[in-house]
Amino acid sequence: MLTERQELVLRKVVEEYLAAGAPVGSKALSAATDIEWGPSTVRHELASLEELGLLAHPHTSAGRVPTESGYRYFVDRLLREDDGGPSLSLSLVRRELADAMRVTTETLSQVTNLLAIVTAPPIETSTIKHVEVLVLQPQVLMVVVITSTGGVTKRMFTFPEPVDQGLAHWASSYLNERLVGLGLGARMIHQRLHDPSLSNVETAFLESIAPVFLDLEESAQETLYIEGAARLLQLDRVADVTELQQLMDMLERRVTLLGVMRIALAERGVLVRIGAENDAPALHSLALVAASYGLPQRSLGAVSVIGPLRMDYRRAIRSVRDAAAQLSSFVTEVYDER
Repeated sequence: MLTERQELVLRKVVEEYLAAGAPVGSKALSAATDIEWGPSTVRHELASLEELGLLAHPHTSAGRVPTESGYRYFVDRLLREDDGGPSLSLSLVRRELADAMRVTTETLSQVTNLLAIVTAPPIETSTIKHVEVLVLQPQVLMVVVITSTGGVTKRMFTFPEPVDQGLAHWASSYLNERLVGLGLGARMIHQRLHDPSLSNVETAFLESIAPVFLDLEESAQETLYIEGAARLLQLDRVADVTELQQLMDMLERRVTLLGVMRIALAERGVLVRIGAENDAPALHSLALVAASYGLPQRSLGAVSVIGPLRMDYRRAIRSVRDAAAQLSSFVTEVYDER
């Protein structure tokens, strides 16, 4: 445990370094309005914090900078703070789920100036809400599928001969009767399209439009929304070129990112991983701030920002916390309407 004086000095060093990006010296610290001691006392505390591994001394005559352990000590205290009102506001009312995910990601990246990543709810949480089969032209048909989370999938079909309007109307009624309420990943969808009691004409027609449901399943797989990758391409924000390349590879593959995001689903509150605390090598010179969102009894996805170790942790933590809370309210309303 640090003394009260050591905690104050450490906090000041971290805050000053985050703000200016330059090592912080004892003279500058002792001039701060909330530091009551002279430079010699401050130098003693800086040396003590360095011995504890919380600060580092880049050059002999330079000031101190936080180590990863110093950031961790600072962040742990931030996570216990309740600093009042929200720092960001999301306009999610009357939006479809995919649009809400995009708005959240874009807003989070803009507010924090960091890479923002949001995972959509998994496929099994969505069900078919409505199916419409529409004849647009004599030989052109459009099938529209609406899901319980507000997603819309549509596909056009062209037939060699004019489509019977009555057959299209029957198909709409049949599909709604048989499929509404089924999960998007359910094998029952395709089983229910094959009913031995149907005529050859009806069976052939359903088979011709069945690909729309394959499109629906593929588009509903676990989805990542990413915004702000260009912000991390600045060379001064990543430790070296090798790690920068690893990060870009991870963003491209996305599988590793999904694993990174899943760690937040088991956490209560905001999760912060700094530098080597991250399992992925591409994140060893970066920090991750993440939180889960969802229903009262179930997490559905995660919200996160990734940035350099020298990031505004206070803003990042507050923004991620607010985004997760507002997304939770949004998805609760969506699922209540199911």
